[in-house]
Amino acid sequence: MSKKEWLTPNEVAKLLLVSPITVRQWAQKGKLEARTTAGGHRRFSMEAVRQFAIREGIAPRLRDKGKRSILIVDDDEQLNRFLVELFKAKQPGALVESAFDGFEAGSKLHQAQPDVVLLDLMMPGMDGFQVCERLKSDIETMHIEVIAMSGHYSEENEEKIMEAGADKLLRKPFSNREVLDACGFINRDLGLPPS
Repeated sequence: MSKKEWLTPNEVAKLLLVSPITVRQWAQKGKLEARTTAGGHRRFSMEAVRQFAIREGIAPRLRDKGKRSILIVDDDEQLNRFLVELFKAKQPGALVESAFDGFEAGSKLHQAQPDVVLLDLMMPGMDGFQVCERLKSDIETMHIEVIAMSGHYSEENEEKIMEAGADKLLRKPFSNREVLDACGFINRDLGLPPS
């Protein structure tokens, strides 16, 4: 996963699915924070773009087919397989992928482009904190929601994963409803009451 700190107006436009002129107008109006290079060109920090997209409600969604897609990342094979089956059962036709470690997750992120990553914090090799940091620092994946999960909850871990860019932390064990709701899979189509 590439790590890029500063983006051109064209890169921001591509990420947010707007024209480069719109990006320049946002910068001129002070809505999107920009720096100017010695040559007079605008550059945007990844974090400024991310915060702007969240604030304006325009974080990109690459799929809009009524079905959410998810990548489940957990080294516990039994839990991983159970979650895959749960999501497939509750939303038939949804794209449900799984990875058993952080490295496999990295390669699947760019291929699958999920709407949500359900991410275990404690895994051998690359842990969930590192996966989340990389995902949120990459222009191609920064818009993906991250729902972290951990059987070793602590306030320190929660603070650390939220700082890395996660949207929520679930404590294991959690109910089927809790995980479906956290990942946005509970809706009228599933026959479940709203949370």
